[in-house]
Amino acid sequence: MAIAGLAALLAASPLAAETAQAAGMAEAPAPPFVAPDFAVPTRIEGPGFVLVPLGPALVDIDFTAYMSSITHLQQTFKRSAGWPRADITAAEAMADRESEVGRFARRESFAYAVLTPDGKRERGCVYVYPSTVPGHDAVVRLWVTQAEYDAGFDAELYAWTQDWMARDWPFKSIAYPGRATAWDT
Repeated sequence: MAIAGLAALLAASPLAAETAQAAGMAEAPAPPFVAPDFAVPTRIEGPGFVLVPLGPALVDIDFTAYMSSITHLQQTFKRSAGWPRADITAAEAMADRESEVGRFARRESFAYAVLTPDGKRERGCVYVYPSTVPGHDAVVRLWVTQAEYDAGFDAELYAWTQDWMARDWPFKSIAYPGRATAWDT
């Protein structure tokens, strides 16, 4: 009875995880974002575009795309007046691309460049993240350049992305912050 009472007290304590670790008890690992047998898409063709993982090979066209639309993107992401910023260096851009490709390889999150069919210009990006919001198992954010937005591509990409996620991904409920869900989601 005393041991059971101590266990209940420890479990309720804010220090429960630290206490369990010190006692040699391991916490259960977090479930993976996607199942190990899920084939993560790596090249997806859409009408007038192609999605590919956003990695170091695309640093120049990605940089050109977001730097061409600083004000537009800051307004798109409302919560991020600091991205993109005019003084981003080439080294920072490369570090960000390397970080994205690392998370993709570890299956922690998935960032895609939305390119023209010839792969020479980036029209925008799509990001697939695990959700911390109750009731959602993924969060998807996307952006397009100012020129693509002005041409109506933002609405097209959003509709296409919703269909793609429903058709090809294993998620039951997806949050689209700033679109179908509030930014604080």
